[in-house]
Amino acid sequence: MPSPRRVRTFIMMAICILVVILITSNHYRQIQKQDTRTLGDFYQKTKNAIDKGRHVGGGSGRQKPMAKDKGGEPVNDGDEEDDAVARALASRLKLAEQKAKDSANAKGPNKPDAPEAIIGVGSSASGQGKKSNEVQKGKAVDEDAEVEGEINTILKKSPVVIFSKSYCPYSKKAKNILLDQYLIQPTPHVVELDQHPLGKRIQDRLAVMTGRKTVPNVMVYGISIGGGDDIAALDAEKKLGEKIMEIGGKRVDVKERSIKHAG
Repeated sequence: MPSPRRVRTFIMMAICILVVILITSNHYRQIQKQDTRTLGDFYQKTKNAIDKGRHVGGGSGRQKPMAKDKGGEPVNDGDEEDDAVARALASRLKLAEQKAKDSANAKGPNKPDAPEAIIGVGSSASGQGKKSNEVQKGKAVDEDAEVEGEINTILKKSPVVIFSKSYCPYSKKAKNILLDQYLIQPTPHVVELDQHPLGKRIQDRLAVMTGRKTVPNVMVYGISIGGGDDIAALDAEKKLGEKIMEIGGKRVDVKERSIKHAG
């Protein structure tokens, strides 16, 4: 008969073996249950898909067109739902950003006018008009200064200046009297306005300065003594040389030539 000690040892070993068997069986059942569930899910999904295809296609093998919403987008799709959510979120963010910009512009101290309202209306248009007027005024001032500067330069060339036009018969008459019938020192300076780059503007400026709009315009030290008929009248009265020296003084010498040419 075995000793009590051995009996206890056998009992302990039996208990250990039983515990190991129980643990192993339980673990195996858990694994089998998980695999069975996974396979079952796959089988059920596959069966549902096949049944759905048969129901829709009627066994012809054709696939039912995907259902679409009012906007033409497919429905019942997880990815499409995610895209729709993303688009909605982006739209809200864009709307919030635009509202923030509008609020900032409304609070700004120098709010610009709308582009369609700029022409003739609003602060922007007013500023542009003011700037344009200033530019035009500045340009006009520069042009006036240029003409006046050119006239002053011309008047310094000689005490007697004849503003003429090459094709004008009255200018020809005045030049014939002053240059051919008189000996004037320094020699009169002739400006043909039709050939001068600033001729028209010079003539307009002379009209303001002397009150004479036409040519010729004969000037002695910046003082107009008349046009063609005036010069002819002074010559006929023997007062032309006297008139020139009266204005020019000792700075100009005028002598009548002994032989006069026909005009």
